[in-house]
Amino acid sequence: MQPATIERFSLGCAPDGWDGLVSELQSEGIDPAVAAKAALIKMGQRGYYDFYRDRLMIPTYSTTGEVIAFGGRALGDNEPKYLNTASTPAYVKGSHLFALNLARRATQRDRTLVVVEGYLDCIALHQAGFENAVASLGTSFTAEQASELRKYADYVYLCFDGDAPGNAAATKAIDIASKVVEHAGSSVRVVLLPLGEDPDTFVRVHGAVAFQALLDAAKPAIAFRIDAEIDRLKRGSEPPSGLIPKAEAMVREMTDRTEWDYWRVYVAGQLKVSVDDLRNSRFLADAANFAPRSAGMQTGSRYVPATAQPHSFEREAVGIFLDEPALVADFGKRIAPDRFRDPAYRRIYERILTAPLPLRETADVFGLFAEDDESAKLLAGLGARDRSSATIYAGTEDRRSHLERIVERLALDDDRGRYRELSEAMNRHFVAGETISEEMRTEFESLVAKLKR
Repeated sequence: MQPATIERFSLGCAPDGWDGLVSELQSEGIDPAVAAKAALIKMGQRGYYDFYRDRLMIPTYSTTGEVIAFGGRALGDNEPKYLNTASTPAYVKGSHLFALNLARRATQRDRTLVVVEGYLDCIALHQAGFENAVASLGTSFTAEQASELRKYADYVYLCFDGDAPGNAAATKAIDIASKVVEHAGSSVRVVLLPLGEDPDTFVRVHGAVAFQALLDAAKPAIAFRIDAEIDRLKRGSEPPSGLIPKAEAMVREMTDRTEWDYWRVYVAGQLKVSVDDLRNSRFLADAANFAPRSAGMQTGSRYVPATAQPHSFEREAVGIFLDEPALVADFGKRIAPDRFRDPAYRRIYERILTAPLPLRETADVFGLFAEDDESAKLLAGLGARDRSSATIYAGTEDRRSHLERIVERLALDDDRGRYRELSEAMNRHFVAGETISEEMRTEFESLVAKLKR
């Protein structure tokens, strides 16, 4: 381990003795009861003794810079290999992430975090240049940790050991992260390590370039879960005809209704069966829903749109244009006002776009709303955001990068909207027993391929 890394993480050593820390505390006049409350020493039959002995000491910091816990890695063959601080008044187990105090600074570049299991995995990645790595502090990944991640990241990469326990931990983490992180607009992906590897050994043996390649090839969380289920189906002895209804049931259980056809195409390709057979098995399974209708009955759509939610980009976009109005010239035509669902933000954005004179400073933006108290108050709230809740941008390029991500996200929304329209139309054709045109099928398959990327 490099000296700079040791210093960066404030690594230390607990000597192989029972009273090294106890003696040091006594010499400094520190009440041992305080250290006992912090879980650094314990009370035994003969008095206080050191909890950590003959171990590499790894401190955990809060995001505001205070030491709140320790991990102790055995230097010899002692068991357990790791000793971790239990819950204390300053530290609640399962609520914090190791190295988040360092990694959150790196997220300002691309709003991305890499989550690993162990302290040394995380430290090794930082040493290799991946300063956006954090670790789950010796616990199973929790909803509280996922909530911490979403404060700083739009993209979360789960990177666990390449063995059966690692895959099991990844599957559990996906379930938790998908509920907390993805519902907040973030994307969860799974990094697949070779069998028997962990992030620490992999990056030390293969290097940073190889690990970056793993990040680039990371699977979306739902794809990881579906691939695991596909592998299970392939290992069975069923003929293709027996796999089809099971594959259809899997798609319907594991994915959102609006994306069923997207994943049918994917699963059918992996199992080498016809996607139409999957669709047909759906109709047979739901005979009551797809029974022939009389001539006088109208065929309704089976697609139920999701409840509209205000787009998270609206506040960020207006906030950026308030900070640096000159960026409107480059992005005003690429982000249409009608994409804003919140009428207050849309009104402000439209006024900024139609300003009679070039806007160069924040004061110029406020000047547009001198007679609009409601909008001026909203803008003042954006300008006074506290640092703990606001996205902090390093400068113009950082703001541009975030606006580019907004443009990409809106384009993705357009593709998904068109995908849903085609899926709805194809459902109507199937219900009516009509043939799907080659043009519609080609466009649909093109969208599926595009959305898989």
